[in-house]
Formats: sequence, C-alpha cells, structure tokens
Amino acid sequence: MRKPALLALACLCGLAAFAKNPHDARQFLKQIPNQDRVLQALNRLTFGPRPGDVEHVRAMGLKKWIDLQLHPGRIPENPVLTAKLKTLDTLAMSSTDLVRNYPTPQMVRQMVAGQVPFPSDPGRRMLIEKLVAKAERKQGQADQPNPDAPAAQELSILLTREQIRALRTGTPQQRLAAFQELPADKQDDVIGALPAGVRQGLFQVAPPELRRKIEMANGPQQLVARDLMEGKLLRAIYSDRQLDEVLADFWFNHFNIYLDKGADHYLVTEYEREVIRPHVLGKFRDLLEATAKSPAMLFYLDNWQSVGPDAPQPRGQGNKARRGLNENYGRELLELHTLGVDGGYTQKDVTEVARCFTGWTINQPQRGGAFQFNPRLHDKGEKVVLGTIIPAGGGMEDGEKVLDIVARHPATAHFISTRLAQRFVADDPPAALVNRMAQTFLKTDGDLREVMKTMLDSKEFWSVGAYRSKMKSPLEMVASAVRAVNGDVDFAFALANQVAQLGEPLYRKQEPTGYSNSSQEWMNSAGLLARMNFALQLANGKVPGVRVETEESGTTLGSPEFQKR
Repeated sequence: MRKPALLALACLCGLAAFAKNPHDARQFLKQIPNQDRVLQALNRLTFGPRPGDVEHVRAMGLKKWIDLQLHPGRIPENPVLTAKLKTLDTLAMSSTDLVRNYPTPQMVRQMVAGQVPFPSDPGRRMLIEKLVAKAERKQGQADQPNPDAPAAQELSILLTREQIRALRTGTPQQRLAAFQELPADKQDDVIGALPAGVRQGLFQVAPPELRRKIEMANGPQQLVARDLMEGKLLRAIYSDRQLDEVLADFWFNHFNIYLDKGADHYLVTEYEREVIRPHVLGKFRDLLEATAKSPAMLFYLDNWQSVGPDAPQPRGQGNKARRGLNENYGRELLELHTLGVDGGYTQKDVTEVARCFTGWTINQPQRGGAFQFNPRLHDKGEKVVLGTIIPAGGGMEDGEKVLDIVARHPATAHFISTRLAQRFVADDPPAALVNRMAQTFLKTDGDLREVMKTMLDSKEFWSVGAYRSKMKSPLEMVASAVRAVNGDVDFAFALANQVAQLGEPLYRKQEPTGYSNSSQEWMNSAGLLARMNFALQLANGKVPGVRVETEESGTTLGSPEFQKR
C-alpha cells in the first residue's frame, strides 16, 4: 500500500503544480511542434491513443483523419465493437419494450395480475415466470431462520450432492465446467436456484449468453443500467468513430439526465440513442428540440407535471394533489442548456418560459410512454420571453417559439462555444477563440460541425497553452488506460464500477449540471490514489473482464503525465 500512496502523492504534487501555474495568454499564441500535433489530436478527439494509432494517423495524414472524425458516417464501425454490443440487447430497445422485457418487481406483479402483458419472447417470459415462482416460494417461507434455505432445498432436488459441491466449492473454471455438463433444459432452473454469491463466482468466467442469464436471475431491471454503462465504456474503448463518442459524452452531460429518478431508469436508453447521438454534429436547434420533447427530460425536470392555471385538477384528493406551474425545465433551459447563467435573462423570463411549456407531457411515463402535447393542460395566455411577445391562444407552438428564440440568441452561441472550448482546448479558453466559434455558430444557424471546425482550425487548439493542459475525467482515464494497454474487454461492468469509484458514476449525476469539463473537479488526493491503484491492477491483469497485452507498467499509467490530455 505504501508504494501506491507515495506514487499518488507524487502524482498529486505534479498535477497541483500544473494546476497552480496555468499558462498565460501568450502561451496560446505559441504553436506546438509539428511532431506533437498528432498526439494532441488523439488526446483531445479520442479517448486516448491505442498502440499504433499515432503511426496510423501520420500515415493517413492528420487533416484527413480529422475530417473523417468530423463525418463519422464515413467511418466503418469496428466489427469487434459491434459483436460486443450485440449481447447488450437493451441498447436497441424502445422504452416501452425495456419496461416489458426487464421489469421491476412491481411490474412483474402487474404481469401476474394480468394488468400488463408478459414479454413476447418465450424464453424471457419463462425466466420471469420462474422468478415470480421463486419469489412466491420465498414469501411463503419468510419465517424460516435461514433465508437461503429455499434455494438450497431446490438445488437438492435439481442436482446430486457431487454437482452441488462442484458448483459451490470448485475453482471458477471447475464451476463453469460443472454447470456446462448439466442438461440444457435444467440449466435455467439451476441458475435461478443458486445463491447469489455462487452465481457471482460463476459470472466471472461465464460466456456472454450465460452471463446474461445470471444477470437476469439477479434482477432483470438491473440490466438496463448495466447495459448503458457497459455500452458507454465499450464504445469509448473500441469505436473507430472516436470523436462521435467524445461528443456523445459531452452532450449527454450538457443535457444531463439522472438515471435513478423513477421512470428515467427506462427512458435514458432511448434518450441517449435517439436524442443525443444523432445530433452531436448537427444543428443545435434540432438537438435542443429533441431534448425538450424527450420523455426522459420531461420526467427528470418535472415538466410533464407542469400545467396552466385553468388545467383540470385531480378529484377528491384535496389541495395536496393540486397541480400547477413547474419552473424546473424553464430555469435549466435558460441557465444550463442555452443562454448560461450570465445570459441576460430574469426570473420573469424563467416563469414565462415555463408557462410556454405547460402541456408538454408524457403518456404513461412509468410504462415507457412517449411525448405528447395536452392542450387542456396548456397556459393559453400571452407570454413575453426575452422581450419577444408570444400571443395568447397558442398551443405547442409556444414552446417551439421559445426554442427558436434561445437557440439563435447570441448568448447561447457564446455559452455553447465556451463549453466546447473548455472540453477540447483549456479550462479557461482564450476569449478570442470563443468569440470566433460563437460567430460561426450564429452565421451557420448553430451548425455544431462547423463550430467544431472553427475550433480545430484555430491556432489556440494547437498551442502550447492547450497542449496537455487538461486532466482526464475518471471515464477518460479508465478508457484511455485500457486503450493504452490494448486491453481485450470481455465484460465492462468492473470498469464501470472503477469509473464510479474514481468519482464519476456513469449516468448518475443527480444535478442537472452534468459532470464538469473542468480539470479541477477531478484533482484530489483520494481520487489520484484510486487512479494509481487501478493502473497497477490493470497493468498486472487483475481487473475482472479485461485481458491486457502490453509492456506498459502500472506506474506509467498512474503517472501525472498519463493523467493529462
């Protein structure tokens, strides 16, 4: 423990010195040597270089490589990534299908009661029915002193003593061999009957299909979050469309959703897939409207419950159940999504914006419902937003007019340009660069690809002031370390847990700010010690689910230099 602690202290001292002596403005006028430009591009536009990436980009030509990254549709996706994502079937499902196929215990009870249909897939339906039967048996024997007794009794019926002993006490490989020797029609029953600890021991060495069944037995609803986290890491590590992945992470944080808020557990998957990813290099106005109409955003910021003064109220529940105007979305739309906290709006504007979005709601959010506009809930009075009059008598178009106003506002152009420059250039980006990016934003009607081009064509991006001036976030550190060692990821959940331990639990930033683009957010002694410990484990091949092929040492991966990008 002493050696990692000393290394972490050295790392902290190195990064602290780096943080306390920021580059002055003149450093952004000095260009880095040509031989460093490829590494600068790989550090900023990807999740870190893999062995051979520098040589590959030089052979292709840096300008051509950047142009391809700005047009990810022209890049064939890595077939290794495609194969690894195939097992994570929730990533391609609609929110409604997620609820039905990976239900919560409450939803399972509704299925049993006939209130909600079972999954259409026969295998998944059978597994859920077995989970129900097991839960009912445990409920019937709840008074027993040993809560594992039902599982043990069921195993004694399914298996011989020798088989049970092999599954409980053998090495991981022996457990897998004993399980695979069982008849196929008995394996699902055995998975459901195994104690959780034995299942977890089997999980580490199981092939993908068996891991999936084990995860289902642990609780089907858990797979939705696990797939999201694993998918994010697998894409960061394997995708050849690296800038697309970096931007997907950036824009998800900009329009942040907290996964563990009620129905958002099932709504975030579709949100990232259908709302964020298709728009990261498109028009900002399109991205803004997609987020505004997303059930995930409407639920997270409570706009689905926001109603006008004349909206019908629930009957017979008293004043506590009365609905009214909710300003959460209106406030975050102005402060975090568009104008910025110094964007010139007032509290009156927040209220008026919230009035414009009344009636933007969700049809049955707990069942993965879609966006809908309900005119009966809308405030039809006149509004004034940032000096623009929105006449009385309107409907859904009131909210769309607000999106038009804020998406094309100069303050939005400046705020979005600042956020992008903070992510890709420096924590305190030069004002001249931000202004040029903002001008491009306004001239191109918010074309995000053109804004990125302006930044990447700038002298500031390739300057001494930008080079290695950023500290990696936990996600960037973990993904870049696995890429650096050319790691082969069998399953990524252990990596997701590591990212969480370093301070960035994926999809679980509760505040609407999302995770910070600032290096200071990640600079603390406990986090740096954890980074060093992870680096040592990875280099020594001790991270579950990851095989490494490298001569990189843990001290290199945990060094102050590796933490920079």
